[in-house]
Amino acid sequence: MWKDIIFSFLSIALELTVLFFIISFAVSILQGLIPYEKIEKYLLNSNKIVGAFVAIVLAFITPFCSCSTIPVVVGMLQKKIRFGFVMIFLFASPVLDPTILTLMGALLGWKVAIIYTVITTIFSIVIGFTLEAFGFENAVKNVIISGGKEQSSKFNLKKAWDETLSLMKTVYPYLIIGAFIGSIIHGAIPTDFITTYFGGDQWWLIPVAAIIGIPLYIRLSTMIPIAQMMIVKGMALGPVMAIMISSTGASLPEVALLNSIFHKRLVVAFILSVFSMSTLSGTLFYFI
Repeated sequence: MWKDIIFSFLSIALELTVLFFIISFAVSILQGLIPYEKIEKYLLNSNKIVGAFVAIVLAFITPFCSCSTIPVVVGMLQKKIRFGFVMIFLFASPVLDPTILTLMGALLGWKVAIIYTVITTIFSIVIGFTLEAFGFENAVKNVIISGGKEQSSKFNLKKAWDETLSLMKTVYPYLIIGAFIGSIIHGAIPTDFITTYFGGDQWWLIPVAAIIGIPLYIRLSTMIPIAQMMIVKGMALGPVMAIMISSTGASLPEVALLNSIFHKRLVVAFILSVFSMSTLSGTLFYFI
């Protein structure tokens, strides 16, 4: 058993390392060409459709985990960017990451990655504007954040290399942890166990998976190799996607940070929104 686990871990870790390094470097180069100041101006002066699209683009090109998104959200609120756009960014930023989505396509299939991207994008936009329509903008506390770094739009190969190495230090360990957990699932957990309890078409598996994922603090990079092994072992795609989205979109550390900038009713609305997003997304994957 341990021989299979070690072999599985080494093969997964090697594949992820090569993919992650190449993709991260390419994305870092492209990010050096992105005019962040112009993007923020679009958010300040755009209509609903254009602004929602720009918020999704900004979420896509800024690879943050759920916790590191919060300071950016505070900065956007201070700049008086429309509340709906800020909420779209808050929900989309942790779950949309070009590097991780590419890994998802390589490991889980491009159809899964594309459907995941479309579904999370649509739900982020719907939830963002719904919270705005219900007047949750009034549930934002007055918070001041300083010391934020401005993004540079100059092409710099050395800077792209340094950012890649920095990303390797911060995100890569979570990827390896995910590979290790995935290899244990592959080598130690019987396929019959997963197919019996998690591989069926019971509707309640999806909301249960979404609930389990919310208290966890798992990066999307950690969940990708775990999800791959769960699916290989026979776990249904719906619950896998539900726990992936809920664990990435919300976590206890993030909720604690949100509690410092939002009043309780908005924090509760955020948690319920993440649960709804992950449950409905998992259900759509089930039908697709």
